[in-house]
Amino acid sequence: MKPLLPLEEAQERLIAMAQPLPSETIAIGDALGRYLAEDVMAGRDQPAADMSAMDGYAIRFEDRDGPWQLVGECKAGSPPCPAILPGQAARIFTGALLPEGADTVVMQENVEPDGDNIVLTSDPSPVKGRHVRFQGGDFKSGDVSLKAGIQLNAAALGHAVIAGSGSVSVGRRPKVAILSTGDELVAPGTDTKPHQIPASNDVMIAAMLSQLPTITRCISRIKDDLDSLCEALESARDCDVIVTIGGASVGDHDLVAPAFKRLGGQTDFWKIAMKPGKPLMAGKLGNSLVLALPGNPGSAFVTATLFLVPLIRYLAGAQSYMPVMQTAQTSTVLPATSQRAEFLRAQLVDGAIAAFDSQDSAKLSILAAANALLFRPPHSPEQPVGAEVSYIAI
Repeated sequence: MKPLLPLEEAQERLIAMAQPLPSETIAIGDALGRYLAEDVMAGRDQPAADMSAMDGYAIRFEDRDGPWQLVGECKAGSPPCPAILPGQAARIFTGALLPEGADTVVMQENVEPDGDNIVLTSDPSPVKGRHVRFQGGDFKSGDVSLKAGIQLNAAALGHAVIAGSGSVSVGRRPKVAILSTGDELVAPGTDTKPHQIPASNDVMIAAMLSQLPTITRCISRIKDDLDSLCEALESARDCDVIVTIGGASVGDHDLVAPAFKRLGGQTDFWKIAMKPGKPLMAGKLGNSLVLALPGNPGSAFVTATLFLVPLIRYLAGAQSYMPVMQTAQTSTVLPATSQRAEFLRAQLVDGAIAAFDSQDSAKLSILAAANALLFRPPHSPEQPVGAEVSYIAI
């Protein structure tokens, strides 16, 4: 019997089959969730000039003990007010440019009027430069504001704009077709007979991809018929990735491999040393990458987490695309493992992680209650309560 492919090798081989997609330049307002294809360089200093960080009074530090003659008012969004001379101060508001001669701001709560002047009350020794945002204090023109390969979140978009960008170069969104197979599948919400199951896997996998920059279409509930499956695969050839769910094993009605072969597909690997998810298959059909996931929901979710999601990230231009492993202490005893890596549905609570007693791949109730996949390497010894283990947050 051919040995099962180790998990890490399978992940590496899948990525080796792919190439990041070409980039495109889009408006900054359309770039949420996309991966940067090029560094974003700052086109301006931020702040562009020295400005106040508080409502208060702009003074010369040399005159820090006051009193000061009030000679002007500086507002945000206005050109700088006239220069101040020794012994003078200007009323200033947050975001306003410092007048020439000023280098410090005294908070308005720390002064009070005295005739035509203002005097210091509760802060007799202000620090030079206090409450001032100095030119270029955040970044300077020419600095790398955002590095290629990061995913653009709301804060990153704001940063790109303040750095002077109105558009960004990002990786193109992969086109993904999701094909769910099985005579037993019926549409969500349909009344089911005992031999039928609502088609949940394509909804679940599509939801996972919705958090990534993809263009996804579902070709759902394909019958266990070789001609029907071939027709569905042919219809998806325009996609960068074709994901099949179910029918990837070796039963009489598992037709993904025969259909793939009939259409001239090239299988790269099949059967992984992992649990759940052993019957995973990957290959190429023309220009499309094909990833065949198992049909049990737990298996489909785990293999999508470990293979499909990293593949999409890589194609879309992510610099870091593999799942992030974290560590926690187990609150339950973990039995020894065999030759397969295991991913146990688990709950992480207050820094401690506990695997569910049942790991049946068909139980969506367990998957829905889980917030982590607890990783057990192959050939691991039993782990006692309190042992440090690795997990992927889900």
